[in-house]
Amino acid sequence: MTTDTTTSAPATMTPATMSRRQKLVLALLLGSQFMIAVDFSILNVALPVVGEGLGFALADLQWIATSFALAAAGFTLLLGRIADLFGRKRLFVGGMALLGLSSALGGLATSPEVLLTARVLQGLATAAVTPAGLALLTTAFREGPQRDRALGLNGALMSAGFTTGAVLGGVLTELLSWRWAFFVNVPVAAAVVALAPGLLTDSRIVCRHRLDLPGAVTVTGGLLALVLGLTRAGESGWTEPVAVGALLAGAGLLVVFWFVEQRSPAPLVPVRIMRRRSVVWGNTAGLVAFATETSLVFLMTLYLQEVLGYSALATGLAFGVLGVGTVAGGLLGGRAVSRFGGRATILGGGVVQAAATVSLVALETSGGWLYLLLAATFVGGVGNMLLIVGFMVTATSGVADSEQGLATGLATMTQQVGITLGIPVMSAIVAARTGGHADARGVLSGVSVAVAVNSALVLGASLLVAHRLGGPRGPRPKDSAHSVV
Repeated sequence: MTTDTTTSAPATMTPATMSRRQKLVLALLLGSQFMIAVDFSILNVALPVVGEGLGFALADLQWIATSFALAAAGFTLLLGRIADLFGRKRLFVGGMALLGLSSALGGLATSPEVLLTARVLQGLATAAVTPAGLALLTTAFREGPQRDRALGLNGALMSAGFTTGAVLGGVLTELLSWRWAFFVNVPVAAAVVALAPGLLTDSRIVCRHRLDLPGAVTVTGGLLALVLGLTRAGESGWTEPVAVGALLAGAGLLVVFWFVEQRSPAPLVPVRIMRRRSVVWGNTAGLVAFATETSLVFLMTLYLQEVLGYSALATGLAFGVLGVGTVAGGLLGGRAVSRFGGRATILGGGVVQAAATVSLVALETSGGWLYLLLAATFVGGVGNMLLIVGFMVTATSGVADSEQGLATGLATMTQQVGITLGIPVMSAIVAARTGGHADARGVLSGVSVAVAVNSALVLGASLLVAHRLGGPRGPRPKDSAHSVV
């Protein structure tokens, strides 16, 4: 039995008002999540330079990103649950320390093997910090306007972090060295590790159960195989033997995991939480939100570079408008959820994103269409972030404080799988449409079809999730001071 005695905000506090300590906690946690988001994208533009500097073969460059993604996605659910059982603050601080040390190792790397080791460790650190940090965030603020606002700001800063990472990676690589894309994490991680013990409060947890090892092995193995399969499919096609084998193995292990959890006396993921509509359908919305927006960036990159002939730098600057839109959506998201509820926010955000996305079908080969792209990506970014904030609030609402690490671990896993899934699917659509014709018209045709599918997925998923959640606002169960795991 695990007893959680986390204290929530006092009931007498004005719902939307935060104490000074809460503001400091919020700043610390948001800063760490922003850093994690920067870390996702900061190396992308530097990959060719990194490969040249350390002697990576061209075909092996993708492992710099894949090794990180495998560790981050594969272990996030396990580490989120470990945070519930053995202490979120402990795992959060340890994860930030590991992130700082692995970043220093990556910056000092002199061989591909050392760099890939550093990337795996960075991924493990991310898998620990993200769900533990989100669980600390959700348990620091009572369900309602405070938590909605905090999650909205978290979404806005994470989105800003992805954009900032791409820009910062290019600037550091150009002016200093690719190694600074690693070194920049070290002082930030050190500051968080120094400040967190005095600012963060954690649950008093008494764990009488051993960790569910069969569940941990099957779910971690399943997620690792799934992410590997999706990554290989994006690189080599959906019929590539390793991709097919990994996807089948991942699906099989996840099915085994489901049956293991039904029989386990102390399941890693209690089956009852997977039967909650808010958890299941909230995460469905999040999966589609991340898959469609990350793949739309891929599609618009193809359009800007292959159709209009823009440089990588100009393409990155164009996506700055999307970043502004997502930040605006994050700032609006908390207020929207507080006023209209998670269901309405998911539906509204999805409709806005779908409408903005489908307008991109009108793009042509003339550079004058850039204005449509900028306007549509801005509006779509607002809608996407409303959808993401609605997903985060919905997927973590009504869950006991003692299971917030599990709930945020599920949400983080959803984010990771969505990011991994979107690009291979849309890439396959483009490839099928172009049929090997790589001229501007052929690429534009493939992009247009994929954009239409992208929009339809967002709209269909938003309507389905809103229908399945039911009710205009959905219940807001009261926090429980004592919860049993």
